[in-house]
Amino acid sequence: MKNVPCTLTAWAFYDWANSVHSLVIVSSIFPVYFSATALNETGGPIINFLGLSIKNSVLFSYTISAAFLFTALLSPICTAIADYSGRKKAFMKAFCYTGAISCSLLYFFTKETTTFAIICFWVSLIGWSGSIVFYNSYLPDIATEDQYDRVSARGFSMGYLGSVLLMVFNLLVILKRDWFGNISEAMASRIAFLTVGLWWIGFAQIPFSRLPNGIKKTGQQTGNYLLNGFKELRQVWGQLQEQPLAKRFLVAFFVYNMAVQTVMYVATIFGSDELKLPGQSLIITILLIQLVAIPGAYGFSRLSERIGNTYALMVAVVIWIGICAGAYFVQTESQFFGLAAVVGLVMGGIQSLSRSTYSKLIPATTDTASYFSFYDVTEKMSIVLGTLVYGLIEQLTGSMRNSVLGLLVLFIIGFVLLWRIPSQKVYGQHLEAAEVS
Repeated sequence: MKNVPCTLTAWAFYDWANSVHSLVIVSSIFPVYFSATALNETGGPIINFLGLSIKNSVLFSYTISAAFLFTALLSPICTAIADYSGRKKAFMKAFCYTGAISCSLLYFFTKETTTFAIICFWVSLIGWSGSIVFYNSYLPDIATEDQYDRVSARGFSMGYLGSVLLMVFNLLVILKRDWFGNISEAMASRIAFLTVGLWWIGFAQIPFSRLPNGIKKTGQQTGNYLLNGFKELRQVWGQLQEQPLAKRFLVAFFVYNMAVQTVMYVATIFGSDELKLPGQSLIITILLIQLVAIPGAYGFSRLSERIGNTYALMVAVVIWIGICAGAYFVQTESQFFGLAAVVGLVMGGIQSLSRSTYSKLIPATTDTASYFSFYDVTEKMSIVLGTLVYGLIEQLTGSMRNSVLGLLVLFIIGFVLLWRIPSQKVYGQHLEAAEVS
């Protein structure tokens, strides 16, 4: 199944399908609508959620933390069972449909249903992030090692392009509401949430029709899939202990990804609450990020071919450090737009290279879902801690600018950890063969 062009294209279409969740639900329309809707009776930001009084922006950050913590605990079990049973695609479908349906239910988000909407948002994040681990694990199954960087970049680029197309349609509904029966701005936003679910489920059928179900574990099988799944997970964990470069990369990835993902999840809230930018300006900013991210992903793929994955990642991290420094001092809308363009440039590159670098560092195996469960847990736990720290600093200091300084420190630490990993321009041999100091 490796190196089949139609399969590689079909795989990349899942990025096209699910990335609308990242753009519309996490980064643009939903956060703006959330800030304007999740208010108390007097119009203030301190709301009641399950008996707890909390600022809406802090609740937004904590909801993301809780969702990814749940996924981090659940996905290793699911991936181990998937590898053992050969049902990788079935698990990917289950998470996909759960997330897409939850997005569609956000259509019913009003001031009176804020608690329900937050729960739907939480479940949609679980569905999205849970499906991604199985999607990522297909990369070493269907592509050869020399293709990892470019195929990974293609996936992210298709995701950015597809999400922008749906976003443009949603913006048209919001800005030209008279064309759609003079609906309210709130209704236009809620329609956007519904379209995300439909888009996600609809285009997901392309990869689901082409990707293999998974390779079932051979040999003697005793007990049930759950117990065998735990055994599989323990076996892969033991194998990872013998892969020192993979372990080093996961530690570095954990640290710098805490900051990367937090920036992506809270940028809109930062612009809305800290800079008081209008919703339309914020949405246009997010569109700018998506468009710039496409050449950024391919650009860093080319850079990795010239100087190696690790050095290319270090270049991206240095740029992120500059972004955080700039965000602390940003005051105007034009400055925010400038920062957004730079964010877009490195966002696609660092995500794409992180995925392909890990694919190169793990050994040749049929247990790809289980191996990628550790990558997924690392990613999700970094999001949990990153958004948690960001929200906590804001809650304690009252300013998101102080939270940005915390992210800057994380990027510096991540850069130092990446420095410990050899960077090679040729991956014809496994990087584990490199001498480990």
